[in-house]
Amino acid sequence: MADYADPENTLLIETTKGPVVIEMRPDLAPNHVEHIKKLAREGFYDGIVFHRVIEGFMAQTGCPNGTGTGGSKYPNLKQEFNSEPHVRGTASMARAQNPDSANSQFFICFDDAPFLNKQYTVWGKVTEGMDNVDQIKRGEPVSNPDKMISVKVAADA
Repeated sequence: MADYADPENTLLIETTKGPVVIEMRPDLAPNHVEHIKKLAREGFYDGIVFHRVIEGFMAQTGCPNGTGTGGSKYPNLKQEFNSEPHVRGTASMARAQNPDSANSQFFICFDDAPFLNKQYTVWGKVTEGMDNVDQIKRGEPVSNPDKMISVKVAADA
């Protein structure tokens, strides 16, 4: 196992394109980070596809239906908007129109997306494997999409 500064707040995602490591930021979004860790530890994210992947924008995943219409069995989260900018490698929560509608879906930015700042909850940043994120198959919806094979908290790996 690699040596991570904070294994309890490091998310290890094995994708069909290779590993991705996200440094989670409980200082920015404590409830979102706790929720993602709970889902990861339950195996919720294992096998879930990247259902919406837009060139130059972001790769979205976390829907159990693979369509962008679903979430976990848990209630939606109250927004934790923060001043962290949406830049390349940012991990942020997807949501519907309601600011308090984030649940299990999240996205990783391919490029800077300042129009999302303070409107979506940033909870982490890719620290390794952004080259693998860049290879995720594009589409809306994606045909034969890439997926997260496994998602673990580094402390448990």
